[in-house]
Amino acid sequence: MNNVISKILSKTEENLQALVFEYEDTIKFSEFAINILLKSLEQLKVLVIKTNFKSEHEEIKFFKEVKPLLFSKLIYQTKVLNIETKRPKGTDRTQRKYLLNELDNLHRFFDNNLDFYQYYRTGAIYLDDKYFLRGKFDIRLSLDTFFYMSDHDFSTSHDFKVSKILANDLLEIYLKEQLASLDRKEIMTAKNQNIPKVKLTWTDNKSALIEILYALYYQGSFNNGTADIKDIANYLETVFNIDLGDVYRSWYSIRGRKTETTLFLDSLKTILQKKIDQEENK
Repeated sequence: MNNVISKILSKTEENLQALVFEYEDTIKFSEFAINILLKSLEQLKVLVIKTNFKSEHEEIKFFKEVKPLLFSKLIYQTKVLNIETKRPKGTDRTQRKYLLNELDNLHRFFDNNLDFYQYYRTGAIYLDDKYFLRGKFDIRLSLDTFFYMSDHDFSTSHDFKVSKILANDLLEIYLKEQLASLDRKEIMTAKNQNIPKVKLTWTDNKSALIEILYALYYQGSFNNGTADIKDIANYLETVFNIDLGDVYRSWYSIRGRKTETTLFLDSLKTILQKKIDQEENK
């Protein structure tokens, strides 16, 4: 059973990685990601219902760790889709207010579930038999109302809460990056007055520039190595007239390539060496 679960998780991650290269648009990416995650969760559901767990420990591990790993991504992508489809098209100030409100919603969930947050984050296990075993729920342990209507063959009283915690972690990063993007936009506007008269616009793909960005960062090429990723990204965006978006997510995708991780840097080295050889042989 564990081998089959590992294959499902691995295949899901592979399919999600493929989407990163295919869709830069957040809404399109989330739509397709949701479909992938729904199919994977359905596969897990069929497997769990047909196959008995070897022990209560194995069942607890599945509902505390494995299912939330996928379910949290489904919650996250669904929320991102909702955020972006309802996002106002107005001023930066309007968008900032909207994003901050979404961030406040995450904090309210935290406040309303503080006891369980502490239980989960500290790695406690003394209530696992109530939280993560099917049919062993305790109505005195802050159950969500919808749990009573859920499929109890594939749900425990608190596996959703774990999924929600993990999803909120991702959402917090996403929302803060969107706010940072608005900050970068303001910085770019302010700096435009100081850009040289000759305008250079980056016309290659974004991932190529992000390869350069991280290479320069790890080389310590700016400010004796003290410049951080955000500073370098802001600078490159301003100089080359481009919005790099979520550079951290893009770097994660680049690292996830199965082959030719440094595709653009390798091509630069190849073309430069070729031109040097041609000039030397003139």
